[in-house]
Amino acid sequence: MRPLEGITVVTLEHAIAAPFCTRQLADLGARVIKVERPGVGDFARAYDSRARGLASHFVWTNRSKESLTLDVKHEQANGVLHKLLADADVLVQNLAPGAAARLGLSYDALRARYPRLIVCDISGYGADGPYRDKKAYDLLIQSEAGFLSITGSGDEPAKAGCSIADIAAGMYAYTNILAALIRRGRTGEGCRLDVSMLEALTEWMSYPLYYAMDGAEPPPRAGAAHATIYPYGPFPAGDGKTVMLGLQNEREWAVFCARVLLRPELATDPRFASNAARNAARAELRELIDDVFMALTAEQVIERLDAAQIANAHLNDMHDVWHHAQLAARARWTEVATPAGPMPALLPPGVPADFAPRMDAVPALGQHTDTILQQLGYAPLDIAALRAAGAI
Repeated sequence: MRPLEGITVVTLEHAIAAPFCTRQLADLGARVIKVERPGVGDFARAYDSRARGLASHFVWTNRSKESLTLDVKHEQANGVLHKLLADADVLVQNLAPGAAARLGLSYDALRARYPRLIVCDISGYGADGPYRDKKAYDLLIQSEAGFLSITGSGDEPAKAGCSIADIAAGMYAYTNILAALIRRGRTGEGCRLDVSMLEALTEWMSYPLYYAMDGAEPPPRAGAAHATIYPYGPFPAGDGKTVMLGLQNEREWAVFCARVLLRPELATDPRFASNAARNAARAELRELIDDVFMALTAEQVIERLDAAQIANAHLNDMHDVWHHAQLAARARWTEVATPAGPMPALLPPGVPADFAPRMDAVPALGQHTDTILQQLGYAPLDIAALRAAGAI
């Protein structure tokens, strides 16, 4: 038995934060009913067509869900929504600011009728405050949370290559929904969860925040290198490839000098005798490391680092990750069905060995509309009338 079997989630979602949250719930067995706009659907369906004709973002965040097309602004939509909520455990929404309340779907509007319902609102900035009504996209939140100020090179900031603010908000929504379900099991009461992308990503920024406390200098932008620990980052090898390595303490520094650089005297060189000193002398130290590494291939460098038990990694691109030996050895890849045929998919991290995660199909737009409405008690003629009226 999967942990969330028997739990029903109704979600008015688009883009990434809410869909990523609800996909995690589906992975654990929840039934997730995704309400989408007729004819168009979640606008993330049209982000690109790189996944064999489907959008890469959509394939990633929407497996194992049921797609119900419903124009939530239509006069006949309210009845459908309330039939859905009558048997739902969780309502998730990341509509535009204030939209859920205008539809009568705020927690305050629903709590008397559905006292066990957990309502999770995901937004850019939260339910109140001066930024409440601002539109929020992932890159904009990366900027507001200060992420861009510490990411990139000295000359130019850089965004994260994936939707980090959306992912942060989605994961906090997911974990708080799990906690709310546990609480409801003890009290019998639902609750409201207010998850903000800004607050989620700012929590992840706490190390640089504390580093810059009381007006201190913030961490500098250091490209792919660590901003405050050195050597920790990318170094080129003689075959044109790049090796990532990282040192955490003075013991590792001494081993690195003796067994990787083959220059044990550098361990006690005053220029490099502490992390603060190495940080200040980055240019000098990098030149010494480059002299050694450029005489070796990347694999030879990694062999030395592994032998010395110094942390290291290949600088992989996406094609390398598709074929990563560790993922293959641990059988982390499976397949899911999609409207474009079978698609490879990663198993979710951390699932216990005594149950299998749910890995059902990525739905076509409106694929489950008729089935869901029939389950709610609508007759075929009723469904046809709703479709003729443009409600579904």
